Amino acid sequence: MDSMTRTAPAAAERRSTVSLVVPARNEAANIAWVLSRVPDCVDEVILVDGESTDSTLETARATLPSLRVVPQQGAGKGNALRTGFLAAKGEYIVMIDADGSMSPREIPRYIHFLENGYDYVKGSRFMGGGGSLDITALRRMGNRALLALVNVMYQSTLTDLCYGFAAFNRNVLDRLDLRSSGFEIETEMTVRALLAGLRVAEVPALELPRRTGQSNLRTFYDGQRVLKTLLRERSGRGLADPRFEPVQALR
Repeated sequence: MDSMTRTAPAAAERRSTVSLVVPARNEAANIAWVLSRVPDCVDEVILVDGESTDSTLETARATLPSLRVVPQQGAGKGNALRTGFLAAKGEYIVMIDADGSMSPREIPRYIHFLENGYDYVKGSRFMGGGGSLDITALRRMGNRALLALVNVMYQSTLTDLCYGFAAFNRNVLDRLDLRSSGFEIETEMTVRALLAGLRVAEVPALELPRRTGQSNLRTFYDGQRVLKTLLRERSGRGLADPRFEPVQALR
């Protein structure tokens, strides 16, 4: 019998690990829908619990037994997200709401751009392929006004601002140096990414209606906090070379 030379199969290309951070407070009616749709590209899911008094934790653990639950440190969405970011072990970190307004099935498109060299990827409801089935006329008007201000102040061409579906490379967390405690953290993340000269991309996102319950967003109060964040960041830091690149630039 002739001898045969066998070559070892090529090692599989290493994939970056992904952490999903989900802040939740009394979302028992919605959390199962969210967790049951987490795609396989996510390696760990962290639920940051804001002292829920309903069955959020029991429902979440029953839906996803591998779930990590982390108690929220401080009040507000910003504190919840920062708690989750610090607990995350993945090389990529994704943030998503627990109310069912964002589909976890969109996560792979965010990861795609991180894998192709982007540092911070944010969802946009107002670019081609995106949309909203939930936004009110008042919120849309406020978002447009704040967005226009950002694009002038930070020399960018963003198409959406106040939307909290985003992903970023863990190694930029220190450069973002996040401090916000409330909903304005979403704006703080975006403008600090621009100020730091990170490579930023927007991807199309579809905002769904909150499945049940009332939103914790207070339009005028939180809008004022976003505006104060914009003014504070622009007056307190010099503008680096912003590298905003909408997804169309890759097509």
